[in-house]
Amino acid sequence: MSKDLSLKIVLALSVAGMLFSGYLSYGELIRQACPLAGACTVVGGVPACVYGFIMYLAVFVITILGLKSKK
Repeated sequence: MSKDLSLKIVLALSVAGMLFSGYLSYGELIRQACPLAGACTVVGGVPACVYGFIMYLAVFVITILGLKSKK
């Protein structure tokens, strides 16, 4: 498997993760309701899905940088 193909797969997974965690974050922060019927967790006063969104966003940015590098 080539480097570019691997990075594109990781990019697709990070987009899917951002969409899912973004949906959960929106539900908890904006609508003030848990989209998963009470299965939501709060860590340090912030919903756990927000941490997931930040992590997937970081993976997305790093993957984009990897795809743009020409080594």
